[in-house]
Amino acid sequence: MTKIQNVIEENARWRKMLGLSTIEDLNNAIGKGLATNLIQVSEALQEKKIVEIADSIARRPEIRTVLLAGPSSSGKTTTSKRLSIQLIADGIWPVPISLDDYFLDRHLTPKDENGEYDFECLEALDIEMLNTHLNALFRGDEIELPRYNFKEGRSEKSGHRLRLKGNEVLIFEGIHALNPALTHSVPQQQIFRLYASALVSNYLDDGTRIPSSDNRLLRRILRDVKQRGVSATETIRRWPSVRAGEEKWIFPYQENADAVFNTTMLFELAVMKTQGEKALNEVLAHETDPFVTDTAQRLLGWLAPVKSMDMAEKDIPPTSLLREFLGGSSFNY
Repeated sequence: MTKIQNVIEENARWRKMLGLSTIEDLNNAIGKGLATNLIQVSEALQEKKIVEIADSIARRPEIRTVLLAGPSSSGKTTTSKRLSIQLIADGIWPVPISLDDYFLDRHLTPKDENGEYDFECLEALDIEMLNTHLNALFRGDEIELPRYNFKEGRSEKSGHRLRLKGNEVLIFEGIHALNPALTHSVPQQQIFRLYASALVSNYLDDGTRIPSSDNRLLRRILRDVKQRGVSATETIRRWPSVRAGEEKWIFPYQENADAVFNTTMLFELAVMKTQGEKALNEVLAHETDPFVTDTAQRLLGWLAPVKSMDMAEKDIPPTSLLREFLGGSSFNY
């Protein structure tokens, strides 16, 4: 059985134990006034998993870097921040580093079949510099981190020098984090790979599973509308390109992970319902593109049978993974 299947089956056992296997079960729990309890239990289950992952890293003192990957709107950034907190609780100090600073100068960036710069491909990164830096840090040497000037399209010296202390671990987040080619010359026993994704969504009463990709698209729509000033229409239009990148650069490597973290919350469709329906109905009121309107209709169809948990949103803690999409997080993004 694959690591992904193990996590999916574990989630199914939890849902069955809690009596939350279908949308009808979720609606019944909300109707009984158990919304706050659902939030508390779901948050506790996720925190327990994050603690387990942090403890597994702490038990391996040879680990010097954590590489985190996952598809769009999986909550990777919040996962990284919450994992960092639990690592500190284990006596390990996380040092975040951005893979974006390892981009090649723009004129060296490969181009796609349309002649456009392909910033998502692995070869857009300066892999050799990254590997040289990692090995130097693991030896105890000091390096100067690069800084990528996106306006000029070139790598620059940052002036930020770094030497890893004995209790420090690097934290990287990026789409290529699970690809062995990213760290091809680094001793693999010094790397911990983590895959985070919204792996399981709810089932309708007829046994139809709501696709996890649609669950992630709903998350992204809410985040883009509320926090990035991007319309739901534009998010839907971009989604096929996002999905193509996931299929090419993320999913083929997911089984390379040392740990898999399911970021789906038991109650999330209920808490996204009102905001999601508002954004999607705006799409239908102003858009005529069949792909966009069909997608909006499909998402509205998933939300239609779900009872809203609007009144319970205040009970979602500021460190919740869902705050990355709903707003109100205590983390800086």
